[in-house]
Amino acid sequence: MELIKELTWRGMIHDIMPGTEEQLTKEITSAYVGFDPTADSLHIGNLVPVMLLKFLQLSGHKPIALVGGATGMIGDPSGKSAERQLLSLEDINFNLEAQKKQLEQFLDFDCGDNSAEIVNNYDWFKDINLLDFIRDTGKHITISYMMSKDSVKSRLESGMSFTEFTYQLIQGFDFLYLYENKNCKIQMGGSDQWGNIVTGTELIRRKARGEAFALTAPLIKKADGTKFGKSEGGNIWLDPKKTSPYKFYQYWLNSSDADVENFIKIFTLFDKETIDALIIKHNEDKGSRVLQKALGKDITCRVHSEEEYENAVKASEILFKKGQEAVDGLKSLSASLIQDIFEGVPQATFSKADLANGIDIVSAFVEKGKFLSSNGEARRELKQNSISVNKAKVNDTCVLTEEDLIGGKYILLQKGKKNNYLVTVE
Repeated sequence: MELIKELTWRGMIHDIMPGTEEQLTKEITSAYVGFDPTADSLHIGNLVPVMLLKFLQLSGHKPIALVGGATGMIGDPSGKSAERQLLSLEDINFNLEAQKKQLEQFLDFDCGDNSAEIVNNYDWFKDINLLDFIRDTGKHITISYMMSKDSVKSRLESGMSFTEFTYQLIQGFDFLYLYENKNCKIQMGGSDQWGNIVTGTELIRRKARGEAFALTAPLIKKADGTKFGKSEGGNIWLDPKKTSPYKFYQYWLNSSDADVENFIKIFTLFDKETIDALIIKHNEDKGSRVLQKALGKDITCRVHSEEEYENAVKASEILFKKGQEAVDGLKSLSASLIQDIFEGVPQATFSKADLANGIDIVSAFVEKGKFLSSNGEARRELKQNSISVNKAKVNDTCVLTEEDLIGGKYILLQKGKKNNYLVTVE
């Protein structure tokens, strides 16, 4: 694999410094990406630089993932309209350990000369004296050079503390350190990092009399203008405790046709021939969502597992099935998966004592659940055969008991095809 050609057809190059491609043909080259430890999990926006490192490694070069134990104490101003809240060292270290485990899912740490490596910039910054730093490093980068960066210019009116102002110099020193100690010649990242990255190449040129290179990927945007990586519940995280595998899979499955061709090139390891064939098949019948399903399967399996992917698919399909197959499928789901699927629908809590005595279906919808406004409305819906319990049609003789519990905790009530109500039994 030739890295620059690979990244180009995938649409993953925004800016590239002259000489970068030539450097990659000379030798096995080390390149790094920095990760910000502001949370105890990476999110899918972080997968873009992760994939840069993955494709770098597949092309025979050495990826270095830098976790910012030191820079995380300051906060990167790039793309921010206000200063971040500073984290404690304890919080940063907790976040770093969680992110390290996630990075290990994507990169190969045992493949010879191009084995991946994780470094923490706190390891070299913790022993640097402030006076030594501003004397030995700060003198090589001028104030006018630092002021010319977009991350600084965009904040001049709203204000920027000296702490944030120094960020690009500190990130630049990271590149210098890795250049001198790890023979690292390239830094990669999102396009909003270009200014910080080239500060590093300039510092290497001025202080180390060396030559280093930069490559950035475009920031991913959705065709409808909404922010990539966001759902109604916030960020789509890699940690299953923050974003369940079901919701993770659903995010990719619900990608628009305008976005999915872009996403499948960036976030999967499929080669060009495979993706081109998938696009042709998808365009022949867009309703079958060939690209979305292929994307969702590949990335859910890699981030979570094949088992979690299969559970997510099963849960997705159950919502559209009918008859006994739907009833049996729903009852086979775990309580946690039921909660994930029906999060956001009207919910009510019943007591186990009430259920032990049996709750008639009209009372469940009106008095207990308050899902319908009156007994008359409930009876009309029952007469029209519109009411279901756990996807099975019922009549006005139905009584809810403990036998109706899914996962020992939930009962799904429905009115028609689109109105779902979830009962939690405690």
